[in-house]
Amino acid sequence: MQREGSIVRSTFRALLEPRRLVPIFIVCASLVLIQWRFSRDVLAWVIGVAMCSGFVLVAPLSWRVLFPDGIEFSHGAIRLLLFATIGTGVVLVLGNVLPSLLNVGPTLLTHRTSLFACITLFLAGGWGLGRDIGFEESLALERARGRHLEREAERAQLLALRSHLDPHFLFNTLNAIAEWCREDGEVAERAVLELASILRAVLAGVKEQTWSLDEELKLVRALLSLHLLRDPSLFGLEWSVPDGAASVRVPPMILLPIAENAVKHGPSAGHKGPISVNVSLSGDDVRARIENPGPYAGPRAGSDGLPTVERRLALAYDGNAALTIARVGDRTAVELVLPIAFEPKEAA
Repeated sequence: MQREGSIVRSTFRALLEPRRLVPIFIVCASLVLIQWRFSRDVLAWVIGVAMCSGFVLVAPLSWRVLFPDGIEFSHGAIRLLLFATIGTGVVLVLGNVLPSLLNVGPTLLTHRTSLFACITLFLAGGWGLGRDIGFEESLALERARGRHLEREAERAQLLALRSHLDPHFLFNTLNAIAEWCREDGEVAERAVLELASILRAVLAGVKEQTWSLDEELKLVRALLSLHLLRDPSLFGLEWSVPDGAASVRVPPMILLPIAENAVKHGPSAGHKGPISVNVSLSGDDVRARIENPGPYAGPRAGSDGLPTVERRLALAYDGNAALTIARVGDRTAVELVLPIAFEPKEAA
């Protein structure tokens, strides 16, 4: 019963869609006009309105209730017979019984031949509308399922930590810590603590659908600080974040691949200059911009860092966020524009 109630609501909601309501109104209005014009009784139009209303209210709904998942051969013949019986009954009641109750004389639509045509139109129209509404709902369901699977795929990639923590950087850091343990115990201890902080944040982020921009920036800063711990002269760090941006919710580790690329393709590739992290509020958006030395040379073959960020943004913000990467003189700038009021939707 609950399912039928849902079918009732969804069917009438679908019938009110302009793409269905307009042609239904045109056809029904034409039939009522013909009924009024070619019938002698002044109340003939009432019968026309009643028959059209009966079709709209009963035909597509009865098809959907009887065949919610399409026709199945195991019971299709029985339900088809029931559908035909409902259609015939509605047309005969409205075409024979109602005129008698209203004392309406012979009309165009209540003629014996016309009643047969009306039954045919009832069955064919109910089948067409009901089937169309069912297909539309199935398509919407499959699209929603597809979006869910896309988010699950992104979630799996997040769980695997691909593109979020460069394994080469991790291995190099561990090797450097091993050397520092022999040469400088204090630096080694700081490096271990920084690395532990990064790993703890990454593992926490995997379990979250969203977290604050402040948490994201702490992770980015820890990553950059660890690079500088290994080589303090590698690059300078410029940091600008307004207080109001800290609480904005963002997908976890959305900036981390960009920060990794900034080091990897900037200072680690031999380009000198500072890495800058700037966050600003602009109307209903928050903008996060990371610049690194070294000119942008276009997309790199085999790169999955920025493409993954773009896919995550598209899924999380339904296309309301943007990522741009551009060459600014001899530097590369990557900017994210995220709507503040839009709650990101990571995979559940």
